[in-house]
Formats: sequence, structure tokens, C-alpha cells
Amino acid sequence: MSPETTETLHTPVSPPPAGPREWLGLAVLALPTLLLAMDATVLYLAVPHLSVALRPSGGELLWIADIYGFMIAGFLVTMGTLGDRIGRRKLLMIGAAAFAVASALAAYATSPGMLIAARALLGVAGATLMPSTLALITNMFRDPRQRGTAIGVWATCFSAGVALGPVLGGVLLQTFWWGSVFLLGVPVMLLLLVAAPVLLPEYREPRAGRLDPASVVLSLAAVLPVVYGIKELAAGGPALLPAVLLAAGPVFGVLFVRRQSGLADPLLDVTLFRNRSFSAALGIQLFSITAMGGVYLLITQYTQLVEGLSPLTAGLWLLPAAGALVLASTLTPALARKVPAAYVIGASLAISAVGYLILTQVDGAGGLPVLVAGFVVVYLGISPMFVLGTDLIVGSAPPEKAGSAAAMSETSTELGVSLGVAVLGSVGTAVYRDRMTGAVPAEVPAPEAGAAPAEVPAPEAGSARESLPDALAVAEGLPDRLHDLLLEPARAAFTDGLNVVSGISALLVAALAVLAVVLLPRTRPDRS
Repeated sequence: MSPETTETLHTPVSPPPAGPREWLGLAVLALPTLLLAMDATVLYLAVPHLSVALRPSGGELLWIADIYGFMIAGFLVTMGTLGDRIGRRKLLMIGAAAFAVASALAAYATSPGMLIAARALLGVAGATLMPSTLALITNMFRDPRQRGTAIGVWATCFSAGVALGPVLGGVLLQTFWWGSVFLLGVPVMLLLLVAAPVLLPEYREPRAGRLDPASVVLSLAAVLPVVYGIKELAAGGPALLPAVLLAAGPVFGVLFVRRQSGLADPLLDVTLFRNRSFSAALGIQLFSITAMGGVYLLITQYTQLVEGLSPLTAGLWLLPAAGALVLASTLTPALARKVPAAYVIGASLAISAVGYLILTQVDGAGGLPVLVAGFVVVYLGISPMFVLGTDLIVGSAPPEKAGSAAAMSETSTELGVSLGVAVLGSVGTAVYRDRMTGAVPAEVPAPEAGAAPAEVPAPEAGSARESLPDALAVAEGLPDRLHDLLLEPARAAFTDGLNVVSGISALLVAALAVLAVVLLPRTRPDRS
């Protein structure tokens, strides 16, 4: 055998490049990505309007807001693996049809119970969409460079949805009724159902076995109690039931992993975690989203509760940050072709840490320019992590396990947001309560002789110390001279909480930047 023949036999075969059909298919896959990002933001704008129309109780309102996220987080692993078994395009189309139906049901809901049920169905349907889109991208774009570009486009569409959601939702709510924000999903999903059979390939694992019902139950038991417990602890503080549920989740998680290890056809291939790139990228993505989720919660409250902006105006002020997210998502794939992923992600997280440090300098009312500047820098830094981290997670898995890997990527995002809201949100609340201790004016001397002094009654004073929304509600019923004396320290206390949480996020993200350089691949996609 000649040296030339030997060299030919050992030369790796390059995967075929994607053609026009694949790039058009990517545009189809962008539709549910854009919609789900928008759907995550428009509900919060609609809450005041639907509260007037449906009169939900406090508990019902919490379920309306939370059930969607619960269902997505709980069913992602199952749906990601189900797509590997029955076909990823087939599952995408089933989910799109269900999402359209559930969107219409939510838009025309006549009771809180009906809206909760529709939101639950939306969550289950949404859990089919994101893993299916990511898994199909890995099938359509086998070349690592093209796959990185495709995932960059996918992430850009997600970023665009985040940017458009508050603005488009605000316009709809000013023009139509509250349910109009849910009808956005119907035409988008109908277009997907028409285009998918023409432009998207079908893929299923050739040797897929049956779905194990016990594994499905254990996966739900591992995720749902954790998400529920985190949200309840964030909302109500320490309590026995949420703490028990939070502890039960990892127990079921261990049972789930043990069962997967003994199955010929596991619901989740736990051997994926032996790949250092997969595990490191998953962990960095989880905790980066944790930092961003906690700060984003406080930023949206700051714009409306401290600065007094309307939801639409607040959304417009946050557009520069969303624009930075879109820009960075677009440029990241080209940068990653020249610089190894470890350095791109490490540097971007360091930039994000600088943004969080800027947010520590936000002052009381009038700090909006500093807040917007800091948030722009945070989003510039977080976007490359999201694009390249997702690429590393799904790219580290073999093609037949792409759905499972994509589901893990999405699950880490959902858990990251929940952890950020719970843990960092609780830190912000603790700082607020500490600063408000002794800051509520108990009595204000009367401006005129003989007039009774004004004071905040004890129950209302206690409520004002709990949170800024409570302080605003209490202030509405106070005399003018007492109104400002209560709200000034309350807004300052809330801003202090934002500063502290931003400082913690800066330290966390800086540590993740170091881990990224140490643990992630130092080769470019075309040399891996």
C-alpha cells in the first residue's frame, strides 16, 4: 500500500456542507424560538389587565404566571428524548399544533381555571419546541463551523424575541384586550406547520427502544419539586413545605440517574456527563443564567417601581440591552472561528462581570442611564456564553442523542432562571428589609399648630418593610407629606438590594470566566 493510499485512508472525511434548503429550514426553526422568547415576557405585561377581567385570587394569579415554566422545566427531558424516538420533525409539528390550540384557549379564557389549564398545555407544548429545534439544527448542519453559525442565528432570534416581547405586548394591550398577547402564537405555529414538511428533514434514532414510564415520572419528580420549592421560597420566605420539596427533588434525581444507568434504552443518557466539555458548558450556562435571572428580575422592578415607568416605556428603555444581545449573538460565530471557545466565553463572561459592577453604582431615582449602560454590557458579555455554550452542549453529543443534549441545555436555562429569582431575589429582599428597619416614619409633626400629626399605622408600617410593592400600596393611602417620607427610603432600600445582588453576580460570573478558560475546549471548531 502506497503512502498516498495510507494518507487517504486516515484522512477524516469532512461532513457535507449545508445547502439552501437547510438555511431556509433554519428560518422555519427560528419561528418557535422567536415566539417562545416573546411569550416569556408578554404575560407579565398582561397580568394587570387579565386580573381585572377574570378576577383571579392571589393563588390563582401565581399559578397563571408559574405553571407555564413548571411544565416546560418538567417535560424538557422527556420531550427531548421522545423526539429522538418518534422523530424530531414529527414532535415539533405535534408541539406546534398543540401550542396554537393552547394559545387560542388562553386568549379566550373565561375563568382563572381555564387560563391555568391553557397555560399548562402551553408549557407542555413549549417543552417539545426548543429541544426539537436545537436537535434538528445538529442534524441539518453537520459541519462544526456551519453549526456554530446556525446556533448563533437561533440565539439571535431568541434575543430578538426578548427585545420585541415587551414592546409588541405593550402595543397590543393598548389596542386590544388582554388575550390578544396569546394569539401571537397562532399564525406563527400555522406557518411552521405548513413549512416544516417541505424544508425540515426527519430524524429519529434507528435503534430507539420504548419509552420507560417510570423514568418519565422520576424525571418530573426530580425537576418539578425543585422549581416549585425555589419559587415558593422566593415568594414567601422560609417555609416547611417548599423546603421539603426542594430537598426531595435531588433524591428523586439520584433515583432517576440510577435507573438510567441500568436501562438498555434510558430516557437520558447519563454517560454524556463524562464528556468534560458537555458538563462544563452545562454548569457554566446554568450559573450564568442564575446571575442574569436574579438581576433581570430586579431591573424590571426598578424601572417601574423606582423610576415609575409604564411597562411599555420600561420595555423601550431596555431595548438597547436587547439590541446588544442580538448584536453579540450575530458576531459570536465569526469570532469563534478565529479564537478558541474557552477564551471567547471566558472573555465574554469577564465583560459581563464589568456590566454587573456598573449596576452596583445605580443610585435611587435618576439612576436609569447607569442601569441601562450596565445592562447593555451584561448582555454583550452573556450572549457569547449562551451561543457557544449551547453549541458545545449539543455538539458534544452524538447525533442520535442530540435531542437529549438539547433538552439538558434548555433545562439548565429554566433552572438557572428559577435559581436566580429565588436565591438572588431573596438576597435583594433581605437587603431591602434590613435597610427599611427603622426607616418607616412612625410620626410626622403636624405642619400647623393644633393639627394632628400624621403617622403610618403599625400594620401598614410592617407591610411597607416587606417589599417595595407593599410600600407603594401603603403610600397610596397616606397624606402627601407622609407619602414621600415613606417612598424615599423604600426606593433607596430597593436600589441597595439591586446593588448588592449585582455585586454578587459580578463575583459569580468572574469565577465562571476563570472556569471557562480552564475547563472548556481550546480548539477552534474547524480544528476540533
